[in-house]
Amino acid sequence: MPRKRKRPSSSARRGRTAGAPAPKPTPAGSGAPAHAKHSLDNWLLGLAGLGVLLTGYLTLTAWFGEHPAWCGADSGCDIVQSSRWSTLLGLPMALWGLLTYALLAGLAWRLRSRPPAWGALFLVACVGFGVSWFLTLVSVFEIKAVCEYCLASFALMNLLLLLVVLRRPARTPEQGWRRVLPFPVGAAIVLVLGLHLHFEGVLDPAAGPEDPYLKALATHLQESGARFYGAYWCRACQEQKALFTASAKRLPYTECAPSGPNGPLTAACTVQDIRRYPTWIVEGRRLTGVVDVERLARASKFEWNAAPQEAAPEG
Repeated sequence: MPRKRKRPSSSARRGRTAGAPAPKPTPAGSGAPAHAKHSLDNWLLGLAGLGVLLTGYLTLTAWFGEHPAWCGADSGCDIVQSSRWSTLLGLPMALWGLLTYALLAGLAWRLRSRPPAWGALFLVACVGFGVSWFLTLVSVFEIKAVCEYCLASFALMNLLLLLVVLRRPARTPEQGWRRVLPFPVGAAIVLVLGLHLHFEGVLDPAAGPEDPYLKALATHLQESGARFYGAYWCRACQEQKALFTASAKRLPYTECAPSGPNGPLTAACTVQDIRRYPTWIVEGRRLTGVVDVERLARASKFEWNAAPQEAAPEG
């Protein structure tokens, strides 16, 4: 005998007729990510991408020693790109810009799904904005030359900061501008001040302006045929260069061991039988070890003319 099916109660039938219960609303403070795209997201990504391409190109040309397109020798662009402000900690300034734009692009992409990323994006944009203004003012008032590529990056960074400000998530009313601004603006000011002290030679004398006497002596050593033989890994060679501070790049230096301490000597060093670093050959005399500036001046018969030199843009 077949069993009778149990009929649902009247309350269950009413619930089935009414349909499934509505989902519970998500609490306002649950932290669920907002996936709605903002109209400025694509603009932020696009501008940051342009910055990556621009600074990436400048980084490659700096590494390979090439002139960027439309940047001929002795042009304003060439003067800026070869100035002492074009490198920082031994790396092209363009590379630091590339890293900044890449970080901006990554944070802009993250912002699409995670609104809290706006704080980090605003911090990086403020720092990039401050450094861009610093380098542009240096270009105009110190170097007295402008670079079209640098001006393009300057415009991109200014526009990026403006869009980041406009892109601020609307769901953070409790974090007013008085609470948001101090840290990013303070970080930008501290970094710009650090760059200023660095390039003034306070933090690193080799990055500062050239001393006229050392500049003239280094130039004289180069023109008189003197040679300075050393190795990149030689501590005494670095001490020798440090004596000339920002003019060390003018020394008549010859690298002897590019392959390291156990590598073969270059042909130029083999011919001169270089066995110790540093070794100077000045006016036919061989001087080994770190040689002080005054001894080099006497050995090369350098005569210092203290008359004012003609002002020229620093390279």
